[in-house]
Amino acid sequence: MELFNLYKSKFLPEVRGFVNIPTFLRPLFLYKNTEVHMIQINFTKLRPSAREPFYATSGSAAADLFACLDDITELGGLAVAGGAVTIPVGGRVTIPTGIAIEPVIKSLKCKQNPAFPDSYVGLVFGRSGFGVKHGVTLANSVGVIDCDYRGEVGVTLINHGDKPFVVTHGDRIAQLAFMPVAAARFVEAASLSDTERGAGGFGSTGTR
Repeated sequence: MELFNLYKSKFLPEVRGFVNIPTFLRPLFLYKNTEVHMIQINFTKLRPSAREPFYATSGSAAADLFACLDDITELGGLAVAGGAVTIPVGGRVTIPTGIAIEPVIKSLKCKQNPAFPDSYVGLVFGRSGFGVKHGVTLANSVGVIDCDYRGEVGVTLINHGDKPFVVTHGDRIAQLAFMPVAAARFVEAASLSDTERGAGGFGSTGTR
């Protein structure tokens, strides 16, 4: 605690946001100066064999999503046998997870940052091991789960590799992260402000 008080007295007035606080001091800063802020994710199992999303390590930014295939016989024209489906080269299929989710904001007010977002979006990312080792990625690159969606979470995989890829019930198939959402108000304007970049795009800033 002496270390925290020293840091607070000497450096905290100059800090511009929590991100600038050294990692090893963040827990002290959080619990000394703020009410804990977190989101709760309510989830329902649509089938008994579905698995709860799981953070593999304490530092994981996203939770693993698991395939739920044990009571399914067909997916997108592909046979499911023994809880496994084979994605052919160039093929794609939506793998069910057996769960539906609902983000809920809990423990709101923060003394340092009183404004928190009103909603969160769930973002589904591919597993790096699938892509690097097998050429299997998400068909839509990143899946978006809106905060008002209550249906089953599905993960559409596409096989860019050179051999068929097997997904089995209980496999980790993707990872789910949550981010705050800022709603936009679109206003038509007669013109836009000038910038150094202007309308330059698609590599206009060079490669080096």
